[in-house]
Amino acid sequence: MSNFVTIGCVKRPILVVRYALACVAVASVALVGRELHVNATTMALGFLLVVLCVSAAWGLRCAVVAAVAATLVFNYFFLPPVGTFSIRDPQNWVDLFAFLATAVIASRLAEAARREARNANERRREVEQLYEFSQRLLVSDNAVSLLNVIPGFVVDVFDVRVAAVSVVERSDIYRSRPEPEGLDTRDLQLVGVRGEPNLDTQRELAILPLRMGTRVVGSVGVSGNLPSRGTLEALSSVIAIAIERAGAIERLTHAEAARESEQLRTLLLDSVTHEFRTPLTGIKAAVTSLLSTQPLEPGERTELLTIINEESDRLNRLVGEAAEMAQLQAGQVELELAPHNIREAVDKALVETKLALAKHTVEVQIPADLPEVRLDVARIGEVLIHLLENAAKYSPPNSVIHLSAEVRGRTLMTSVADHGPGIDDFEQALIFDKFYRGRNQRVLVQGSGMGLAISRAIIEAHGGSIGVTSQMGRGSVFYFVLPEG
Repeated sequence: MSNFVTIGCVKRPILVVRYALACVAVASVALVGRELHVNATTMALGFLLVVLCVSAAWGLRCAVVAAVAATLVFNYFFLPPVGTFSIRDPQNWVDLFAFLATAVIASRLAEAARREARNANERRREVEQLYEFSQRLLVSDNAVSLLNVIPGFVVDVFDVRVAAVSVVERSDIYRSRPEPEGLDTRDLQLVGVRGEPNLDTQRELAILPLRMGTRVVGSVGVSGNLPSRGTLEALSSVIAIAIERAGAIERLTHAEAARESEQLRTLLLDSVTHEFRTPLTGIKAAVTSLLSTQPLEPGERTELLTIINEESDRLNRLVGEAAEMAQLQAGQVELELAPHNIREAVDKALVETKLALAKHTVEVQIPADLPEVRLDVARIGEVLIHLLENAAKYSPPNSVIHLSAEVRGRTLMTSVADHGPGIDDFEQALIFDKFYRGRNQRVLVQGSGMGLAISRAIIEAHGGSIGVTSQMGRGSVFYFVLPEG
């Protein structure tokens, strides 16, 4: 109650000053009219204009005071007998009361228009606040981080003193400041359980349930300069939707992660079944033959030992690629970046793939004036080895493989083109995934399905990109782009 008394004491002197100014305005118009010797009709319109201006500026009360003052001044100075408050002609009584009624009605209309304009501005401001608040709630898809920032957003946008949010599924209370400021934990949790709002206008406190349809997911409390009841209800609805949205995205993310994990596990098992078992089968067969009691010719013995050696190398390579892929994805591989010409990596790759490219001709088109780029020669050479070996595997014997490099804007693009069977549009989107191998090539061509995945990880670690363009029956072009500098 003391707050209202204080406010009333502050407003009373302001009203007195406004009443006085309204009377001064009426007197000023009367003095101007007397000096100019205007007629009564003109003065009545002038007084009416003053009353309307006072009503528009200060409201109905001041306008009524101005109307009464204008009526008295109009009677005293402009209606005969002038200088007295008496009225000789009965018609002047009608004019006087008509003026007073017109002034009061006009004041009420002006006050109503002023009030509607003020209400419209308040509603517009509340709608803008709700829109801004809803936009801020889109910053996070994580439920916990969203709950931590919601109270601060409520304080910033709606200019309240303090805000707090409670969720039924969590024991924590999320506040804009450590002090409760009247928003007790028990009250917040009670509203969240019962679903009934708790409004205390005298203490400027409001706690509303967060509803999703008929289900209550928590509560929100505000303290201070409370918005309207409709804004508070809209605020609680927006918060409930945002919390439910963040929770749904989290559940979807976890489900997607579980699905991808299961898919990766399936692909890994498939790779182990088809790729790792093949060299193990060859090694097992060769060892069994060596351990048999039947005597072997020296040539046969050498052939079996060669099989064991080659299949062991193949198995070692498969394990090495899997370990390298894991290290690249975990960011545990440090690149030795330095300015180099791409030709260094190309020469290294051509030497390493000499045996794989024995049945093919490689045409290299690299201008001598290419700019240097920051790269790890060993890693980029590894990428080229994977691309050249794939081109050799999937191209017919004696076909030509084209290796080129050129500047594209502020990047350097290197490409390897073959004359293989091509890759359809569907598989182009999957070809760089771990363990993925072409549907029609899994049996015909040996491989682990990790070469292109490793290549993509290396290129992306350099800040570049890798891709493929292909036409069925005409071959494919694998390319990667590295930034200059």
